[in-house]
Amino acid sequence: MKHFLIVAVLVIISTFLVYFGLAHAGLFPAQASTQAVYIDQLFQIHIKLISFLFSLIVVILFYSLIVFRKKKGETGDGAYITGNTNLEIIWTVIPIMIVIYLAYVGAYTLGEVRQIDQSALQVKVTAGQWYWQFAYPDYSISTNELYLPLNRQVDLQMTSKDVIHSFWVPEFRVKQDIVPGQTTELRITPTIAGDYKVRCAELCGASHAYMEGLVRVVNQVDFDAWVKTQQSTAVQDPVLRGQQLVNQYGCTTCHSQDGSQKIGPTWLHLADSKVPLAGGKSVTADKAYLVSSILEPNLDVVKGFPSSVMPSFKDTLDQTQVEAIVAFIQSLK
Repeated sequence: MKHFLIVAVLVIISTFLVYFGLAHAGLFPAQASTQAVYIDQLFQIHIKLISFLFSLIVVILFYSLIVFRKKKGETGDGAYITGNTNLEIIWTVIPIMIVIYLAYVGAYTLGEVRQIDQSALQVKVTAGQWYWQFAYPDYSISTNELYLPLNRQVDLQMTSKDVIHSFWVPEFRVKQDIVPGQTTELRITPTIAGDYKVRCAELCGASHAYMEGLVRVVNQVDFDAWVKTQQSTAVQDPVLRGQQLVNQYGCTTCHSQDGSQKIGPTWLHLADSKVPLAGGKSVTADKAYLVSSILEPNLDVVKGFPSSVMPSFKDTLDQTQVEAIVAFIQSLK
């Protein structure tokens, strides 16, 4: 009985120390959404269980190695121990009860984070290789930056243009896969104003690591002002509109505007220049070529660059948008 009491005390002490260390290790970023509160509560339960189970195993292991080690002069075998039915029942029933409890807590947490507010702001999210696009149906605007009003729930309706992506802002805790041909949903209620990053959490191709977007949480007054600015800057200047579209669709992930090398050819001095092609020919980068490169990017592949990397925007951009992007590229002289 003495050994059981000593082990029990050591397990309690070790559990407290391990949990204290994990709780103060800065494992999580800021808790910046209502949904994060529920998810972090679930994390805390798991961390407490991890601390206890780790201590239970390690303390018994080291205690046994030290106290019950073979003493000097001992030559016989250790005591033969048969099964203990009561102990086996205990270590079977208790884990089952814990699993059932965790299943209940997990289901409750899922229900809380998926609850929708009738006044939620709807944002349509489109993911593609390798960009984020956010449309606000209530305001008829579209942007590559996700602006969210503080303390108001946002209902994200998400779809993919090509492969599976995954929407993840660590500070909001919630994450959701985005599947081609389907619409998946995610609800977020931001509680801390500031700038965050949305990351793709599903390997989606060559530039997966660079698929990031700005998420900015502002108060309602600033959000309304931003909406008005976006509505008023849907300007007629094709170059400015082209720049907005380039940022919106993440074109700068693969194409530089300053001559530096990226996955695709730079756009600096590209317009009206001679472009060597993979087949040994060359072509003048006139308007027709630029339009063709956007709509049929694998038709004339530039020498030294891989094919089948850039997706076609034939079904994504209309004629006006394509012409605006071409105007922007032509301005980079």
